[in-house]
Amino acid sequence: MTRPDGRKIDQLRKVEIIPDYISSAPGSVLFSMGDTRVICTATVSTDIPRWRRGQGAGWLTAEYSMLPRSSPERIQRERGRVGGRTQEIQRLIGRSLRAIIDLKALGERTITVDCDVIQADGGTRCASITGGCIALHRTVRRLIQETVLADDPLRGYVAAISAGVCGGEAVLDLPYVEDSTAEVDLNVVMTDKGKMVEVQGTAEGEPFSKQTLDDLLGLAERGISELIEIQKKAVG
Repeated sequence: MTRPDGRKIDQLRKVEIIPDYISSAPGSVLFSMGDTRVICTATVSTDIPRWRRGQGAGWLTAEYSMLPRSSPERIQRERGRVGGRTQEIQRLIGRSLRAIIDLKALGERTITVDCDVIQADGGTRCASITGGCIALHRTVRRLIQETVLADDPLRGYVAAISAGVCGGEAVLDLPYVEDSTAEVDLNVVMTDKGKMVEVQGTAEGEPFSKQTLDDLLGLAERGISELIEIQKKAVG
């Protein structure tokens, strides 16, 4: 099978990382996978949700947005109430990053990870999780260096990748041109311990078999292992 960009079926798009991309944030990164680019920043505050107060534990949440010209056609800004897709992705990013943090070790603090898509070419939620993890690690490292935190609350890394069936063949890391016509679309979130946080799979036409699911999960696991090694180098 020849893919539109010439990659092998199990090959990631080119990953590029610019750390400390936003100088005013304690941790930030410009994370690119192919032509998908996301700015991820982390912010720390002593304000915690009311329902978390008095428990000696903190919270981690995430926000996600796509800039108006991140796609070929202008996207309307979401003012006030965010749309259902945005809410779903924000919750996914938050769940994914909370899977690797000890909220008690964080203390009564809130970390907000913002993921702003400046260019979209498929896999924006996966890029946001993978880049957000880097921004989170760099932020926590800074808190430790500044003795705000005595112990590291992070318990590892988490990354996400898409896999799908295109032209009857399982492929890894779909850009928009593949994602928009895929027969099966799967998003996988996994930690560096090999444990899954979330699996989102959809048949766009004919239902798919368990064997197909296993093939896609195998591709995703290998891709995530590569991404986690890239994350570790970016964190330093």
